[in-house]
Amino acid sequence: MDEARSFLALPRPPERIAPAAPVPSGSPEAARHLFRSGRPLPGTPAEAYLRARGIAGSLDWPALRYHPSVYYRQAEDAPLELWPALLAAVTSLDGTITGILHTWLDLWHSEKAPLADPRRALGHLLGNGVRFGKASDILAAGEGLETVLALKSVLPLLPMIAGLSANHLAALELPPALCRLYVARDNDAAGLRAANRLRERAAEIDVRELTSVHGDFNLDLCRLGPDAMLAHLADQLRPVRPGAFPPHIVAALIAVDRCARFTRYRAGMGSGLRAVPTVCPGRKEPRVRPSRAAICRRRRAAKGPP
Repeated sequence: MDEARSFLALPRPPERIAPAAPVPSGSPEAARHLFRSGRPLPGTPAEAYLRARGIAGSLDWPALRYHPSVYYRQAEDAPLELWPALLAAVTSLDGTITGILHTWLDLWHSEKAPLADPRRALGHLLGNGVRFGKASDILAAGEGLETVLALKSVLPLLPMIAGLSANHLAALELPPALCRLYVARDNDAAGLRAANRLRERAAEIDVRELTSVHGDFNLDLCRLGPDAMLAHLADQLRPVRPGAFPPHIVAALIAVDRCARFTRYRAGMGSGLRAVPTVCPGRKEPRVRPSRAAICRRRRAAKGPP
């Protein structure tokens, strides 16, 4: 046949390419395929959703993407639906995507979609997490995605990872060179168990807990505002013991501590208020109370000159 085509100057037929093997549903391959099909967050409904949760920090992270139409099915016999979604890549220590977290979004409002289960994860999650920044010596680990992004808003230089649940937080694989670990746990019994489990596993690492005023740090960011939230964290970012860490780690920790303490002073003394709360949709706006210094100044002013 090839000689006849050559004699008659006929074109060769296109080569048949074997179809690619179907990607198993729920596998790391499926997670990588879906994440690659998304686009960066800035300017998308996913960014609007996170801004509505009070998160004001940078969202241009490689671990976050937006997809305008991701399949959702409530049960196996239920019809397929298409909803926009925030995608978060779950990665291992070497950066390989092993899973993905979907957060389906409402079509008209900056909130989660009105579904029975608007958040699901697929792939290999145990030991892995959603990473923000490259960690080597210092790392902060938390549970939920919004919790860690809220903390990242006030501590942008600190590398962080979201385990996506208390059980997965307790099972995180930690970098071998890690010297200090901040556990940003939720303010409940499950978060306390996760922090204790991490401390047991990381016996050679300096493990410190960061606890929120309310249920989690996203609630703190919405109800207290970034200044008061960082002022609360300043008491938990303890000074470094001399000789405990190499000089570059000590310098980084001191810088974080000084920034937090200065913000605490500014929030409590400079403005005379404890907090400048961020208004979040669906959150009840808190009452802003005067600081002790502001109350003393008002009392002296009321008494008048001696």
